[in-house]
Amino acid sequence: MLNTAVMPAIRTENLTKRFGDLTAVESLTLTVAPGELFGLVGSDGAGKTTTLRMLAGIMDPTAGDAWVLERHTVHEAGAIAEDLGYMSQRFGLYPDLTVQENLTFFADLHSLSRSERDRQAERLLSFSNLAPFRKRLAGNLSGGMKQKLGLVCALIHTPRVLLLDEPTNGVDPVSRRDFWRILYQLLAEGVTILIATAYLDEAERCKRVGLIHRGSLLACDTPDNLKKLMTGTILELRSPEPRRVTRLLREHLPDTQIGLFGDRLHIVTEDIALVTSRIEALFKEASFPSPLLRPIEPSLEDIFVSVMAEQKP
Repeated sequence: MLNTAVMPAIRTENLTKRFGDLTAVESLTLTVAPGELFGLVGSDGAGKTTTLRMLAGIMDPTAGDAWVLERHTVHEAGAIAEDLGYMSQRFGLYPDLTVQENLTFFADLHSLSRSERDRQAERLLSFSNLAPFRKRLAGNLSGGMKQKLGLVCALIHTPRVLLLDEPTNGVDPVSRRDFWRILYQLLAEGVTILIATAYLDEAERCKRVGLIHRGSLLACDTPDNLKKLMTGTILELRSPEPRRVTRLLREHLPDTQIGLFGDRLHIVTEDIALVTSRIEALFKEASFPSPLLRPIEPSLEDIFVSVMAEQKP
């Protein structure tokens, strides 16, 4: 539970955005506490980017309201800017400028004095391990380094709230790990972070998570509490032919929720013995090796799949 005595760092009430007949965000109501790491999780087209753009004051809502640090995102957008860092999916780095020059440019945008700019640049370059590359052109950086440079440019003016739109999308695992190390350091300094992501493993790192689908918030709670939404037990089945096995089970167990995760199948059931016996019979009839089934704890990905399955088409 959030401490109601403390004003939220981010608050939305029935926030809605329509583009003609398309509703990108539908009546979104949520709060993010000061110093909290909040994950907005959904697949492509779920409404994550539109939500962050409205919070950043880049886009006005069709209906509803949003506040960042108690300032209205439409009526007080200018006042919010100095306390807000926003990193879009394609952060606007200048490829023909060096790392140092990009930082200088963004510092000038926020009217930092030269002494403050230099102090912040040194701190952030060290913070992100980019100091050895300060003279390298941004266009010549790896994907992970570009993302880190985008983050430090968003931090140059020391924002109190940070909005990150899928910052690790397409980034290699090592760079993702480094990026999250930086985020944890920011949290230790009291920065509020709202991260939009399609990676459910990243959402597990957040204090609270909002699951968004087709513009609507399906559920919002801590990862542990969200896992309690799962009804039934998950049986994990590993197979060298996962797609073939998935087709077989979906054909003969049409009322059973079956998810495919690489070489693993997750089968949700409230009757383990019955489903196990039916799967064993199907495998025997199809001349497959005997299945190895084991109950497992649900992941956020399982919860997301389960909650979406309950929604009407």
